[in-house]
Amino acid sequence: MAGNGKDIKPMSLKPWREIALPHRDVLEETFRQSEFTADITSVQSGKAAREYQEAAAFFDRTFITAGMHWLLTQVAQRLTGQGGEPVIRLQTVFGVGKTHSLLAAYHLVTRQCPLTELIGIPELLEQAGVTALPQARVVVLDGTAHSPGQHWKHGQRIIRTLWGELAWQLGGEDGFNRVLDADATGTSPGKDILRELLEDYAPCIVLIDELIAYVRQFPEGRTLSGGSYDSNLSFVQALTEAANLVPTTIVLASLPQSESETGSQRGMAALRTLEKIFGRGRGRTMWKPVIMEEACGIIRCRLFDPIRDPAAQDTVCRAFAKIYEDEGTKLPTETQENRYFERLTRAYPIHPELLDRLYEDWATIDGFSNTRGVLKLMAKVISRLWKDNNRDLMILPGSLPLYDACSRNDLTCYLPLGWEVVIERDIDGDRAETTDLENHEPRFGLINAAGRVARTIFLGSAPASVTTKDGIRGLDRARVLLGCLQPGQASSTYLDALSRLTDRLHYLNHSSDKTQDAVHFWFEPRANLRREMEERKRHIDDRAVRSKIAEVFEHMFGGATFFDGIHLFVPSEEVPDDSALRLVILSPHDYYSRGDSCPAFTSLLDHLRNRGPLPRYRGNRLLFLAADQEGRMPIGDTVRMVLAWSSLVDDVREGRLNLDPLQKKPAEKELQIAQEVLPRLVRECYRWLLCPGQETFANPSPTIAGFPLNTTTGTIASEIERTCMENELVLTTWSPIHLRAKLQELYWTLKQPAVGAMSFWEDTLRSLYLPRLKNREVLAQTIRSGVTSCDFFGTAYGKKGKEFEGFHLGGGTIQLDNTLLLIEPETARAYANAYRPVLGAASLGQDFSSLGATPPDQNQPTSITPATPKTTSFYATTEVPAALFAQLADKLVAALSSNPRATVRVTLEILNETIDTEGNKPEAHDENNKP
Repeated sequence: MAGNGKDIKPMSLKPWREIALPHRDVLEETFRQSEFTADITSVQSGKAAREYQEAAAFFDRTFITAGMHWLLTQVAQRLTGQGGEPVIRLQTVFGVGKTHSLLAAYHLVTRQCPLTELIGIPELLEQAGVTALPQARVVVLDGTAHSPGQHWKHGQRIIRTLWGELAWQLGGEDGFNRVLDADATGTSPGKDILRELLEDYAPCIVLIDELIAYVRQFPEGRTLSGGSYDSNLSFVQALTEAANLVPTTIVLASLPQSESETGSQRGMAALRTLEKIFGRGRGRTMWKPVIMEEACGIIRCRLFDPIRDPAAQDTVCRAFAKIYEDEGTKLPTETQENRYFERLTRAYPIHPELLDRLYEDWATIDGFSNTRGVLKLMAKVISRLWKDNNRDLMILPGSLPLYDACSRNDLTCYLPLGWEVVIERDIDGDRAETTDLENHEPRFGLINAAGRVARTIFLGSAPASVTTKDGIRGLDRARVLLGCLQPGQASSTYLDALSRLTDRLHYLNHSSDKTQDAVHFWFEPRANLRREMEERKRHIDDRAVRSKIAEVFEHMFGGATFFDGIHLFVPSEEVPDDSALRLVILSPHDYYSRGDSCPAFTSLLDHLRNRGPLPRYRGNRLLFLAADQEGRMPIGDTVRMVLAWSSLVDDVREGRLNLDPLQKKPAEKELQIAQEVLPRLVRECYRWLLCPGQETFANPSPTIAGFPLNTTTGTIASEIERTCMENELVLTTWSPIHLRAKLQELYWTLKQPAVGAMSFWEDTLRSLYLPRLKNREVLAQTIRSGVTSCDFFGTAYGKKGKEFEGFHLGGGTIQLDNTLLLIEPETARAYANAYRPVLGAASLGQDFSSLGATPPDQNQPTSITPATPKTTSFYATTEVPAALFAQLADKLVAALSSNPRATVRVTLEILNETIDTEGNKPEAHDENNKP
C-alpha cells in the first residue's frame, strides 16, 4: 500500500529525535510564554515575544491553512481595490486561531521587511492576482485593553470611547477632532463621519478583538465615559456599513462561538446582537480558520524546525505503513488505506492516532481549547521526551510521559478528581502496577509494553469521564494496538500485556459489545465493586458525613496546644463565651469565597454576635476555619465513599456479603486509598482562616479578613499557628510601646490618666479593634517588661483622692489583678516629682534598704502622705553609702534635668571616718578641718 516498504530493516530506521528537531523554545520550556502570553495589543505596542513581534519570525512559525489563505487573500485584494470582502467575522471554537489570524493580517500590512521574506506570502499574493501590496494604516481595537468606565490617554489627548480610539489611530489629533463631540458625549458618530474618516486615511484595516469583553461591562440602562451598551453596538453597525462604502478598507472582527467564552448572560446577549450586525447586508461573511486536516501542519510548524532528513522521515513512515499492512485485521480498517501513509507523513513526527485522540476526544472537554490545548500539551511532552532521550520512531499515544508530573497535570487538570490516583497506581510511574509487571516480565519491560498499553487506553478513554460520547465507550484491541505498535515489534507482546493488565489493574474496565463482537477497554476513577459502593453512598446521611470529617479533624489537630478550644461544626450556643482563645471550624456548607458574600460570613457573624439566644460579649477570642467554595465539593463524596467502602469491607469480614477473593482484596485496597485521600482533601478544602476585625473604634461594623493556608507543608495546626503569628492575628508577645500606644489612643485622658489593667484585658476580649492576645499572661509579661522603664507607664494598686497607692515608675514588680492601674507616663513622672520626698528612690526603682529607708511592700498597697508641695522648688536630703553614690547620681540627676525649665543644683557633703588598728574611731574631719 505504501510502496517499497518490504525491504525496510528496523535497524535502519532513525528515531524521531534524529530527524525532527524541536524549536528551541520547546526544548528550553519557554514555549508557553512565547505561544500563549502574546496578544494583539502587546504586538501593536512592541512588547510581544519575537515569534509574534516580527513579521518574518511570525510567518516562519505560522502554518497558512486554507482558511487563513482565504482571509489574507481578502485583505490583499481589498486594500488594493481589487474586490475582497469589506467585513469579515472570525468566529470559531475557542483556541483555534482567531487572534493568531488577526495578527497574520496585521503583519501582512505593517511588515518592516520585503514580502519575499514572509514564508508563504509571495505565492499567496500571486494566486490572489496582487502584484504590489501597500502598507496600510492599521487600527487595533482590543476589548481587553481599556475599561468603558475609565478614559485613557495618547500623549496629552484623553480618549473615552472606541470611536475616539479608532479616529486617533487613523489620523492622530486631526482624525480625533472629527469625533471629538461624539467621544465627549459617549454617543456613536454617524455612518457618514466614519466613512469620511476611513476614506481620508485609506487604505486601512480595522482589527477588532475581544469586543464582547468590552461591551458586556456596560450596566443595564447606564451611560459610562465610554458611552453605553446601545451606543457601542450602534458604533459597530455604523463602522461595518461605512467600511462597505470604502473600497480600500476592511474590518476583521473576532467573536466567540461558545457560551463559556462570553462570560455572562450580558455577554451572550451582546454576542447575539453583534452576530446580527456582522451578518446583515452584502459583503459580510463568517470565517472558520482551521479544519481538522490542517491540524497536523499547524502542530509541526509551531513545535518543530523544518525536517532535516526528509528521506529518513519517508523511510520511517513507510515502515509503519508496512507493519500495518502485515498485521491486517488486528488494526483499525483506516490503516489499510493508501491515504494513511499520507497521514503519517503529514503528521510526522507525531503519530496521527495521538492527534486523533486529542482532537476527537480531549477537545470535547470544555477548556481544552483544541489546537491551543494540543500545542500546550505536546510542547511539554516533546520537551520531556527529548530530555529523557526517547528513541521511539514516532511519538505515539503509548509514548506519553505520564510519569512526568508536568505533562500529566496538563491532562488531569481537565478531568474530575481521582485520576491522579488512577495514573499513579495503574498506568505510569515507579509505583504503578504496569511498572511492577514489566519488572517481573522482561519481554514486557524490554519495550515498555504494559506502560504503553495503559497510556494508550487512558488517552482514549479518560475524556468519557467528563463528556458523554455517542457510541461504545473505550478502545477496542485494534485501536489499543495502533497506539503502541512500532516497526520491528511483535503485536502479540502488546496483546499479551493487555490481557495481563485486564486481570491485574484496579481501575481498568472492559466489556463486550455483542453487536460488534468486540471487547472495549477503559479507565475510570472507580474500580470494580463500584456499583455496590455507589448504592451504599446514596444512603449515607449528612450527619454521618459531618461526624467522619470531625473525626479526621480531631486526628489532624491531635496534640495541638495553640488554641484553648477547637469547636467542630457546632452551633453558636455550644461555643463558650469566656477568655479562652478558640478556633471554630465551620460546616462545609458554610464555605468561603474571596471577594463575595458567602455562607461563611453569615455563620461567622452569628457566632461572633450570639451564643444561642443570648448575646456574645467576648467575640474577639474567636477565629474561624472555613472550606473553600470550590474545594469543598469533593469532600462529601469522598467521605461517603470511605464510609461506603468501610461498611462493604465490614460486611465481607462479618459474612454479611459474599465476595470471591478476587473482589475482596480490591475492596480493601479501595478503602485504604479513600482513607488516605480523605485527610488530604480535607486539608486542601479547609484552607481559609477567617479573622473578624474592626477598622476603628468609631466604626462598629465588623470586617472579615480571609487568610489562605498552605495546604502542602506541615500540619494544619502548625500552618494555622504560623498564619496567626505572621499576620499578628494572635499575639504571643507584645511590646510595651504598643501597649502604651493603645492606652494613649483609647484610654488615657486628662481627667482619667490611669486605666485598670484588667479592664484593658477585658476590653481585648470584647473589642475587635483591639489586639487579640493569646492569653492574660501575654499582657502581664508586657506590663512586667514596661515597668522596668520610665517611658511607658507608671503602676499603682489603687487611688484615693489624688494619691496612688503602691505607686511605681521605672521599677518594682507587678501582679496583674483587678487593682493594678496603668498610669500615663507624663502623669506618672509629674506625680513622682511632686511626691519625691515621700517616695524617695521608689520612683526610680532603687533598693530602699541600701539608702537607709524602708521601701513600700511590693505586694501591698502603700498609703503615702504627701508633703506640702512648694510652688516652684523642691528639696530633698538623704544619706547615701559611697558604693551607691554614682548609681544614684546618674539616675537622679538625669531625671531631674529632663525638664528644660528646671534648674538643678546638687550640694555634696562628704564624711570620711577611719578606724585604727585598735578598732577605735578617731575624730571626724570635714573638708574645713582636714586631718
